[in-house]
Amino acid sequence: MTAYMLWFANQYNGFRVSTHHFLCCLQEFESLASLLAIDYQYIEEPSDKVCVHCDALLNSDTTLIPRQPFILFTSDAADTQLERLMSRTVLARSLYELWTNSGDLQQFYDDLRHSPNTQLSQYRSASFRIQVEGYNRKLSTQTKVEKIENIAFLPFDGKIDLKSPENSFHLFEYYGNNPNEIPDKPFQILFGRHIGDSNRKNVSNFSLKDRKFIANTSMEPMLALLMANIAKVSAADLVLDPFVGSGSLLVSAAYYGAYVMGTDIDYLLIHGLTKPSRAGVKTRDTDESVLSNLRQYNLQNQYIDVVIADSSQPFWRTSAPTLKLDAIITDPPYGKRESRERVGSQRQYKIPEELVEGHIPSKVEYSLCDIFRDLLDFSAFHLKVGGRLVFWIPFDKSNTNFDIRSECHPCLRVISMSEQQLSSYMSRILISVEKFKEYTQMSDSCVQRTHNKFINDSQKYN
Repeated sequence: MTAYMLWFANQYNGFRVSTHHFLCCLQEFESLASLLAIDYQYIEEPSDKVCVHCDALLNSDTTLIPRQPFILFTSDAADTQLERLMSRTVLARSLYELWTNSGDLQQFYDDLRHSPNTQLSQYRSASFRIQVEGYNRKLSTQTKVEKIENIAFLPFDGKIDLKSPENSFHLFEYYGNNPNEIPDKPFQILFGRHIGDSNRKNVSNFSLKDRKFIANTSMEPMLALLMANIAKVSAADLVLDPFVGSGSLLVSAAYYGAYVMGTDIDYLLIHGLTKPSRAGVKTRDTDESVLSNLRQYNLQNQYIDVVIADSSQPFWRTSAPTLKLDAIITDPPYGKRESRERVGSQRQYKIPEELVEGHIPSKVEYSLCDIFRDLLDFSAFHLKVGGRLVFWIPFDKSNTNFDIRSECHPCLRVISMSEQQLSSYMSRILISVEKFKEYTQMSDSCVQRTHNKFINDSQKYN
């Protein structure tokens, strides 16, 4: 098997490094590898780079936690398969075929000098370039040139092409993550052949600044694409957002070829009648809608519909044939910038028959624990086996006993949890769960545990 190095971007480190309460696993790579049927194995690293607490956090075996800006793995996948993976990832930066990895400079040179002939021969006569990069340490041009000259023993006879070479080779020096304690020598030195870059450059095409229809809590494009990747969204999938809002998550799913639909209880927002979210804009355009967003990116053929509906009372058919979804991606309201509401009334009354048509029902608060419970139960019923639910929940950092496994639906398995810190006392957790068996109803004890676990957090976000 060939060794590879996946180098991460510096943005959204919360999905890569350990934080105060959680060790956050980067699941995008694993999800895309599973989606594209790429078999891989992590290369064993020192124990401080392995999450020893993951069993308490995730329903999985011990998982590699990349605290440095890269992960190392082996795979038999062809370059074309790996390029497909890189064309979708948004948290990674580049992928390299790893030739040498050492913590000692002399050992690095020795290993590189004795690279297998089969590895070198196929690149001997092709045009090439060698680039040098330091992580957590800026290297001068002169230093880079000296490092390139130190590996001049590599038997490359082809033309040097700095702009568009047939092969690009990279030398990396890793100086740790602490900018206040930069060592004189790198912790690791790595050398490899460039395979491909990620899709990050295209994210700017989906900027909210240029989007036709946005709301107060429209999801940032990169996070929306990340959620679609973790949900393993692919062409011709059926994807639902039950708290659709302005449809940012539907845009990302449609971009990957899925057919999308959504529901939301906010009539005014769905019809583009709310107060504009842009600074200095007093009125919305008459054609602002979720569909107009998809039209903006030429994705209108992926649009099914958006419906005004109450998520606490799903209107989908529960008798055969039932709706089966490939994925559900959503960001439920937290009760801060967007209110949590469901249809209901503080008092019981009967609506006269002559007023039923055109009646707009009253609403009551929809607690966070009820949102969480209903979302899990709905997903367990309507997802296909193997389908994923990916969603956000707010999290009070003083709650050190949070463990979603004990609150999850019996038909759903927790795949990953990643914390994004919002302030010193508040975070939000990106959770992905997967349906692994046909639907069975949540027991009363499970429902009560879910309610008790989240009632305190729910009160914090009223």
